Amino acid sequence: MASFKTQIRVTWADTDAAQVVHFSNFFKFFERAEEDFYRSLGFNFNEIVNRYGIWLPRVEAFCQYRKPAKFNDLLEIELTVGEIREKAVKYLFTVRNRDTDEILAKGHLTVVAASKNLGKAIKIPEEFVEKLKPFLAT
Repeated sequence: MASFKTQIRVTWADTDAAQVVHFSNFFKFFERAEEDFYRSLGFNFNEIVNRYGIWLPRVEAFCQYRKPAKFNDLLEIELTVGEIREKAVKYLFTVRNRDTDEILAKGHLTVVAASKNLGKAIKIPEEFVEKLKPFLAT
């Protein structure tokens, strides 16, 4: 199983008054990693809409926080594909402090392929599924 990794530096705007990352920002980090992942596969969110005619709305989001991330920390976000279903994909995320290698958070996002024109869930295009398969957790 392959995984995708990207790095994110914690900015001042990501933190609260104690210079600790606000819990909600971990979901932004997940989405930034997802966006970098798609770019590594050769497309971006706009191209997904244009090429496949689908949106990828989130139907589930979860995060378990283990340790705080702080201002100026360099984070490594690891993404694997937890599950591929007919109409949905579950992405798994692990957030580590790059300097200490400590796991700060683990979570997941479940996204559904929704037709841009029909406004309802549809089968994920096979070409898209094939690009995700190498990253499927076993």
